[in-house]
Amino acid sequence: MTSGTETGGVTGTQDKDYNLIWYVEACLNNALRLENYIEDAERGKDTEVADLFRKAQADSRKGAEIGKALLRTRLSGG
Repeated sequence: MTSGTETGGVTGTQDKDYNLIWYVEACLNNALRLENYIEDAERGKDTEVADLFRKAQADSRKGAEIGKALLRTRLSGG
């Protein structure tokens, strides 16, 4: 199956909704992964890298929140 052929017939979920669900999940997974990276940087006393990962984690959380709000609106028919 090539991308561009699935429109919900196989999964039962339209691509745009599935993609949005995937995006939220990816953002949340990234925020969790970055927590480990932050801890590693802190153990190594590398505050510059830890700060970079904190900023990236905040961006991932923000992306997840925006995605969840949009998903809520879309799935409720709004």
